[in-house]
Amino acid sequence: MTCLIGSVYPSLQNRDSNMTFEIRPRKGSDFAGLSVAIVTPFTDGEVNYPRLREQVEFQIEAGTRCIVPVGTTGESPTLSHDEHEKVIAEVIQCVAGRAKVMAGTGSNSTAEALRLTKRAAAEGADATLQVAPYYNKPTQEGFYQHFKAVAEAVEIPVCVYNIPGRCGKEIEVETIQRLADVPGITMVKEATGKLDQCSAIVGTTDLTVLSGDDSLTLPMMSVGAEGIVSVVGNLVPRDMIELVEAAAAGDLAKAMRMHHKLFALCQNMLGLSTNPIPLKAAMMMVGRDSGELRLPMTTLDASSMQKLQETLFAYGMNSALAK
Repeated sequence: MTCLIGSVYPSLQNRDSNMTFEIRPRKGSDFAGLSVAIVTPFTDGEVNYPRLREQVEFQIEAGTRCIVPVGTTGESPTLSHDEHEKVIAEVIQCVAGRAKVMAGTGSNSTAEALRLTKRAAAEGADATLQVAPYYNKPTQEGFYQHFKAVAEAVEIPVCVYNIPGRCGKEIEVETIQRLADVPGITMVKEATGKLDQCSAIVGTTDLTVLSGDDSLTLPMMSVGAEGIVSVVGNLVPRDMIELVEAAAAGDLAKAMRMHHKLFALCQNMLGLSTNPIPLKAAMMMVGRDSGELRLPMTTLDASSMQKLQETLFAYGMNSALAK
């Protein structure tokens, strides 16, 4: 996949500060493009597996490259261990090789992350999404040892998920540079909101960087990221694919057009409340009902629901249009 700005970079120093950066093949480039972090549908307090399979088929039909079950969007903190494992297994079985599956198997307990990841690998997951350990706020050495332990325990690729807004602490660039030398760690889902962070990772490692913020997909691809793990893709996967493919092909005019088309949807929808609260409400409005939320997540208030409906209508979506 060719990044938006092509193969010419200004002189960039590597982490040893004595060599000029050159474009290299990315270890996780087979996960470039659109990945969608799907929601977990609940009905009467239970996981609705038929609805889960419908979501998978919707993504496959749209051309989504990779499906990511049981991430933040999938309300992973509220799933039991049995549910967590079963959702991943159901998605893998439903996908049946038609796309990749990157299973969300991270934890703030290294032992638990190892158990979940080994189980997902045994079920046939193509990769694992490993969120930074949350709440206990490890040191940078703790981050390094945690991800290294996971990577050494399984043979599937590891995507390190850097999201300090959720986890309370950032995985620093120097730590990611160290992790790039660990066999099996091939990707970073970068959700710090910092283009400088993305630039530094691309410029000094051979990891594939995936945007963790829908509204920053184009800016991040412009400095070398290769795709997005998307929330908005639950609603409009084809439009997200258009954006990512245009950026990858260097079609700046089309990429900018798609970016500005999607920007208001990304900002106005996801800015209403914590993900996946507004997403589940939007899916209901456009006829792709994913059921209820689990506490402590609660539904949007009436004012926010009105704003969400206006946002969806402005984008061109209604109950008969979910493309």
